[in-house]
This record gives sequence, structure tokens and C-alpha cells, in this order.
Amino acid sequence: MTERFEVVVIGSGAGGGVVAGEQARAGRDVLLLEAGPHRTAADFTRWEVHAMHDLWWPITFARPRDGAAEGVVALIGGRCVGGSTTINTKVALRASPHEYGKWAAASRPLNDRGEPLGPADLTPHYDRVAEVLGLRERNDWLENTRMIARGFAAVGASLEPVLSYTDENCMKCGSCLQGCPTNAGKSTQNTYISVPWAHGELELRAECHVERVLIDEVRGGLEAHGVAYTDARGTAHAVGADIVVVAGGALRTPQILLRSGVPNANVGRHLGLHPAMFVFGRFAAPQDAHRVYPITAHCLDFQRDEDGGFVVEAITVQDPIGFASSLCDEDGPLWGEPLVHAARDYRRWIGLLLMCNDDNHASVTLDDDGGEQVWTAFAPVELERRAQGVRFCREVLEAAGAERILWSLGVDHPHAGRLPDGQRPRDVGRRLPRRVPRGAPAVRRRQLGHPAHAVGQPVVHDHGARLAPGRAPRRRSPRLPPGPAGRGRVSRRVTNRPRRSASPARRARRRRTRRGRGTS
Repeated sequence: MTERFEVVVIGSGAGGGVVAGEQARAGRDVLLLEAGPHRTAADFTRWEVHAMHDLWWPITFARPRDGAAEGVVALIGGRCVGGSTTINTKVALRASPHEYGKWAAASRPLNDRGEPLGPADLTPHYDRVAEVLGLRERNDWLENTRMIARGFAAVGASLEPVLSYTDENCMKCGSCLQGCPTNAGKSTQNTYISVPWAHGELELRAECHVERVLIDEVRGGLEAHGVAYTDARGTAHAVGADIVVVAGGALRTPQILLRSGVPNANVGRHLGLHPAMFVFGRFAAPQDAHRVYPITAHCLDFQRDEDGGFVVEAITVQDPIGFASSLCDEDGPLWGEPLVHAARDYRRWIGLLLMCNDDNHASVTLDDDGGEQVWTAFAPVELERRAQGVRFCREVLEAAGAERILWSLGVDHPHAGRLPDGQRPRDVGRRLPRRVPRGAPAVRRRQLGHPAHAVGQPVVHDHGARLAPGRAPRRRSPRLPPGPAGRGRVSRRVTNRPRRSASPARRARRRRTRRGRGTS
């Protein structure tokens, strides 16, 4: 090893970014390794597919070990400098007394005095982080949020503003999940990391994949003394360190420790997945929920397990690809004409984000090739929390005036969200518009009227053309430039063979022909 640092931090998100920034400001020699790229506000343009490729980890699916359909969860996270703090909605939540009680019952964490961990122990640290991030109450609700608040009130629930780490530069553009283009949304990238990095106090290396922590046996125990990683060019490196901090998040940290051979049976176990899903309501008038600050408000009435075990955040709607690729009704995922109708009404949908408590029984393992495996183990009571949350969100949206209810993938309970007596929501039953609604984020679209199209394709329309269900578009020959008399010439032959160059004799004949026609 040719390099050595006092501290090497793996991961730049909510854990690693804070540790690296604080240690660098304290004068220590710090190396921060991040698997994703280094992007800033200048790169955040709300291009959905681009952001998913550059800023997100590929979606991982946690699945039950027994292969059951119930319990599958899609897991997302940030893969860039700042980690998930770069692509989340910037809502600041502190642990409630209920959560301190659950921690005490599960693992009995203690403070420095040997006493059970309580609010007095964490409040100073909460306050310190809040000062760096600049929290403010987001009571600047738009009319669509106020309308949903009336729906909460109608069912006897409360909706209150969130505390958010966004400053006054927030333009309510809805681009949080693709990175904040105004730097109003705070992340570890533009707070804890950027200042020491700009001043040369912090060594930041992005696009580096950490293979393992280097561990030796010292005085009868194990001691970390460095990190092995591969850079963006595929070159392997090993750096030494006095202290190694592994902060790759709940999914990647166990994988690094397992690859490093840490002999602890609890590595990868007791994982909390915090399952979440959307419940959508379609309204008669456009709501433009894609152009709000998500999330502006939340309902904490059912946060405790004994009260329901879920939290509802409002309001939001995914960008078109995420929205269209996950829509479900009572019969399962939408496709074909029903998906076309739902996507056409993109501006009319409002989404509530349902987040449920789980009991931390999931786990992370590695397969024989070193690939990640995430397993769920939901008990019936955990699935019932989600079912209750879906029913509650449905009641709120219908009380607010929603005409139809859909939800995203992830409703595992067989009766989640069903209407009494098996009734189905009212069908759309209106003519499809010819153009993409003004104000909706632009994506390329094509008609989805045939089962051959993949489920969840985000494209629904192309230049106003309509196709009957099951009909393929008519192939047209390519149009060539206009001829001498101004008439369009249409090729009668379509071929994929490369065009051969004309011989000198043929080119000479063509020149003589053009001169005879009076052209050059």
C-alpha cells in the first residue's frame, strides 16, 4: 500500500457524508470513497431515465425465502455523492417516544452512563444537524394539498406540515428524486462534503467500488487497517487507514462486511425494509401534483404500531415512467388500454405515499458469485398494516373527491384496497386526448393497445396517431428529398443492405442525364 490516511470512510450518504465532513473539519486526513458519480445541481435536469441511471442504484427486489408472492419489496437508493440524501424528499423526522421504546425492547441500547438511550441523548445531535441543514416548516401549501387536507379532515384525521431541509430557493418543481436543480434541497453532498472538499481538506474519490475491508489479527482480535477498492477505470487499489468507517447503508454495508470475512453471525440480519407504496386518486380537474414540493405534509395519527403502524405523506406523483410502470388495480398491474387511459390523465392524479412499520426480520446475504440477495420475512400483522394503510388512503382520496383509485406495486395483502362487496372503481369512460397534456414532463410515447407490449411501458402516444387494439402500425417507405419538379419521390424499395458506391462510368452517365434535363 502506497497511500495511507488517518480515516477512510466508505459511502457518502447520511452516515458517511456526515462522518467524513466532520472528521475533515477537525483536521484529520480523510479519504471518502463513493460507488457512484460526483454530480451537482448543474447536472440535475429532471430527466427521469438519466437520473435513474446516474444517481440511483439498480432496483433490488427483496423476496420471501419460501418463494411466496406476498412480501416482495422493491428497494431503491442513491448511488452518487450524497447517497440517498441527494435524491430523497428532504423530510426531517426525529425518533418518537414510541420508537425509543421499541429500541429498548429489541436491543437495549445504552448511553455513555450505561442508561437506556432516550431523547435527551440524541436531541443535541439532532439540533446540531438541523443547524447545518437549515430546517423550516413547509406550510406553503398549494391548493391541491389544501384539498387533500380537507379529505383527511373528513375522515377524522389530521394533516400537518413537515419539517424540511430545503431553503427558500425551492421552486416546488417536484424534481427531488432526480436531484435538486436549485440547491435548495440539502444533502450531505452540498453541506457536509462540499465545503471541506472545495478547501482541499477532504479527499473525495467517486465511482470507486469497495471490494473489502483489509483486516488483520492483532493481539488475539481483529483490526481493520485499510480498504481494497476498484476505481472507474477498473484499476485495483489498496489504501491504509488508522480508522475505517463502513457507511454504505443498510443494504451495502452488510455486503462489504461479508466479503471482508467479518466473523459475526448478526451481519446482514435484523434488516428493516421500511416498505412504502403509493395510492393514487384521479380527480376531475388537473392537479399537477408533479409540480409541487414532495412531501409538503404528513399524517402521523397512525404512527404507533397499536394505532395502525403507518405514516401517510402528501402530496406527490411519480414522474411518468415510474408512475405508469407501477400502476395496479384490483386485477393486478395495468396494461394496454387501461394503462393508456390512466397515463393520459397524468395531470389529474394525486398520490399519497404510504410508509409502514416492519419488525426488522429481513436479511442480506451473498450468493455463490458474491451477488447480493435480500430476503423478506413479513408476518401477517405486518402485511395487515399495509392493507389498513391502503384502505385509509383510499378513504381520504375519495373524501377529497377522487373519481378513481389506483396504487403502485407492492400491495401484498390479497384484500388490500378492495371496495365493499367486490365493487370496482368507476371506469374512466372518456375520449383520449390527442396530445400530451401541457405541463406534464415530456417523455417519448407510443400507443399501448396490444398485449404484446411489455407491462408498464411509460409510452402511450405518438404524434396523435391512433391504433385499434391489436393493430400494428403501417410501415411506410422512407421519403426522399423532392425531385426536380418539386414532386416528392418515394422509395419503392426498403433494404438493410449497405449502399454501394456507384462506379465512375455510372456517375458520368448520371451527369450527362442531368445536363440533358437542364439541371446541374
